[in-house]
Amino acid sequence: MANLKRSPPEPLPEGGPCLEVETPFPVSTVKTKTPILNHAQRDLMRAAGRANAALLDYLRPFITAGITTEKIDKLAHEWTLKHGYRPATLGYQGYSKSCCTSVNDVICHGIPGKYELCNGDIVNVDVTTIVEGWHGDQSETFLIGKVDDEKIAVTQCAFDCLYLAIEAIAPGCLVSVIGETISAEAHRRGFSVVREYVGHGLGKSFHQDPSIPHFPNRQSRVDRLLPGVTFTIEPMINAGTRFTRLDRTDGWTVRTKDGKPSAQFEHTILMTEDGPEILTRTQHGPQPGHLFKNPG
Repeated sequence: MANLKRSPPEPLPEGGPCLEVETPFPVSTVKTKTPILNHAQRDLMRAAGRANAALLDYLRPFITAGITTEKIDKLAHEWTLKHGYRPATLGYQGYSKSCCTSVNDVICHGIPGKYELCNGDIVNVDVTTIVEGWHGDQSETFLIGKVDDEKIAVTQCAFDCLYLAIEAIAPGCLVSVIGETISAEAHRRGFSVVREYVGHGLGKSFHQDPSIPHFPNRQSRVDRLLPGVTFTIEPMINAGTRFTRLDRTDGWTVRTKDGKPSAQFEHTILMTEDGPEILTRTQHGPQPGHLFKNPG
């Protein structure tokens, strides 16, 4: 689940993004409020990530035309409790469901309900599982039947931006590497990057430092991804304007201001001494290099 941004957006720096980190940043020289996990804690986060990925793989075959988003939530809730885990979103700041289902122009925090998925929809399913007190968090955007070219393109862009950002980071690098990488790629393809909602640190808490904006800002040019930090990268890419509209009726659902489609992919990442480790990799979901296309 995306977190609200913590500092105002800024334009890309002149001269383009700097993505190279020559040497790991020494942890001992840094003062940070960001939790740094020891090896035992990292293993607990790995277990949470594996459980969350297994949940998404379980839901995958059900996410087709004809299912209601409420049914997806029911399946997620029952699977989670059956395995002795807890759904992190249920009751979180008053949220009433065990996952988020964001359809078409809904960017994030879509509340499952009676809507029945239709041929031509795209839907982002966002699940977060608490395992022994530790959080695993991820999402995927699914194509429902045959979708139009614009929806395929924005879905592909969100997916590629996630993995390009993961490839770009290294131990001790600035958080801004993520935003620089994602913004450059999305803009190159003619799409926009949501700024009001961002990735986040997580562990024992659902949302914690560091904030992970998908665009470069002042704070992201200060914060570093040190070994032992766990966080999400979850680019929200819009086909049209980057501006958003919050549904004042339910206080959660976020839509694109112009009604154009939006897509998102998310992983939980552990920064190790050797580089980023994806904790929520699924067995049956799309892998790096996957090309989205219509069936047939």
